[in-house]
Amino acid sequence: MSPPHSLLLLFSSMFFFTYFPGLVVSADVTLSSIEIYTTHEWLKATPSLYFQCKGDNKTELLDVKETNVSYTFKGEESWQPLTNFFGKKCKRCGVYEENKILYDDVFDEWELCPSDFTTPDGRYIHFKEKEFNASFLCPDCLPISGVSVSAPPSKNQYQSKKGMHGAVIVLLTILVLAILTLAILVIYKYWQKKKREQDQARFMKLFEDGDDIEDELGLGTII
Repeated sequence: MSPPHSLLLLFSSMFFFTYFPGLVVSADVTLSSIEIYTTHEWLKATPSLYFQCKGDNKTELLDVKETNVSYTFKGEESWQPLTNFFGKKCKRCGVYEENKILYDDVFDEWELCPSDFTTPDGRYIHFKEKEFNASFLCPDCLPISGVSVSAPPSKNQYQSKKGMHGAVIVLLTILVLAILTLAILVIYKYWQKKKREQDQARFMKLFEDGDDIEDELGLGTII
């Protein structure tokens, strides 16, 4: 790969990771707790619950067996995580009960988004009346969604962050100027090389044309 192309790729990668970090960060969503208030399958004593987002595989909640019992999880179970985000885009997800005869029963379906996880520990609680109450964890969703959960900064903190922001801008500006200067220098060197090659080719062509004229006039034989 030529130097100009390498520099362009480097600059593009830096720009992408600096200004669009949410597009490349993966955030896992785990189930922290769930309590169901009812079951939909009358023929089975134990419900067969599962969680699924559109386009993802279903995750069977085998531990959830009884109503009005709160089940808690560590997030380290073999079936975790439930799903994951790549960027800020939401997913259509739901909690369902498997039905062996007809269609699966729906406890609830909703849009699950990284911006839903707004607590300091990245927790989101979803409640459906007479159906279930569940809490989900996604600590990595906080930087993706850009949600701030801290207290309002003091004046000194604000000035410190402002100064740091200005320093980052100055550093990025210097870095961009350095890359542009280097790119211009590489392009100029490449242009000089091509110009020398063209001049040499033109010079050699003049000699070849001169020899052809002498041959046509017979000057070379006379000399």
